[in-house]
Amino acid sequence: MSSDRPVFVVGCPRSGTTMLQLMLHAHSRIAIPPETRFLLAGYGKRAEFGDLTDETRRRALADWIVGTSQFGDLGLDPDAVVDAVVAAPPTLGSAFGTVFTMYADRFGKPRWGDKRPLYLRHLPTILRLFPDAQIINIMRDGRDCVSSLKETPWKPADFDTLIDYWSQSADASLLAARRYPADVFHQVRYEDLVADPEPHLRKICAFLEEEFEPAMTRPNQLASVAVPEWKTWHTMTHKAPTTERVASWRSRLTEEEVRRCETAFGDRLAKFGYLPSLPVPRSARMRADARLIARHRLAPARNVAKDLWTQVRTGHGEPPVAARLTTRQRSA
Repeated sequence: MSSDRPVFVVGCPRSGTTMLQLMLHAHSRIAIPPETRFLLAGYGKRAEFGDLTDETRRRALADWIVGTSQFGDLGLDPDAVVDAVVAAPPTLGSAFGTVFTMYADRFGKPRWGDKRPLYLRHLPTILRLFPDAQIINIMRDGRDCVSSLKETPWKPADFDTLIDYWSQSADASLLAARRYPADVFHQVRYEDLVADPEPHLRKICAFLEEEFEPAMTRPNQLASVAVPEWKTWHTMTHKAPTTERVASWRSRLTEEEVRRCETAFGDRLAKFGYLPSLPVPRSARMRADARLIARHRLAPARNVAKDLWTQVRTGHGEPPVAARLTTRQRSA
């Protein structure tokens, strides 16, 4: 078995996406870098870059990529990246995919991926850029995510915003599970993965059409290489997978914070197999189902409206987007 389809790791912030990134990066065929942050931003600026069949515009795009704040974490030569992007097929996805391919080449690996929790809420964009992408979503108890978010140096001041992070991620997970076929979207629970990594990694490898490798169960051995030192909130990645943070919300959240969390998303907890400590009113479950159906129906229309607005605002038509690098992409 072998595949060159790109792999995207998604989830709520503090759900274990970095651990899963390292598990996949430990595979001899897969390279997944630290968060790059240029993919969604570049997609939002696509009309400004314009027609990428123009070499000058491809060079401008490449210069922008190497100038982004976290490009340096990739350990790539900026000049070499610019030259490679200019020489790549003239689409936005091809430009981004070329950068990730060069990162994979650093490790002698034929397959690349990317990790960012926020991608979970932008899967249509990811699949527009990379139509053959495979998505792995890691789900974690929302109360644990909130308690972990509360302790990060970059947390928002408003506790309700932390609650919204998980609520929106949970809704996006439910939508994706309904919307995408089994060879595109795969979901794993953090609690299951840390309790017994191998069987769940075997399922992930089957999804990716790759052979399981035992090194994947030891992601902590790669943390010093693949996690930038300045990300001090990822200290747990330097330890072997452990259940010590499972249900740690019981000691990390106050009773009032637990009440606020469960009032906001207790209905969603139950959908993913987590037991609320408070009863969830039937009215809350009905509101959650109605909200999910509405988002499912409205999301495609919102995406079309955003694309049209971008074209009107910039005065440019839609430039080429889909990547043309992998076997499936070239045959599409």
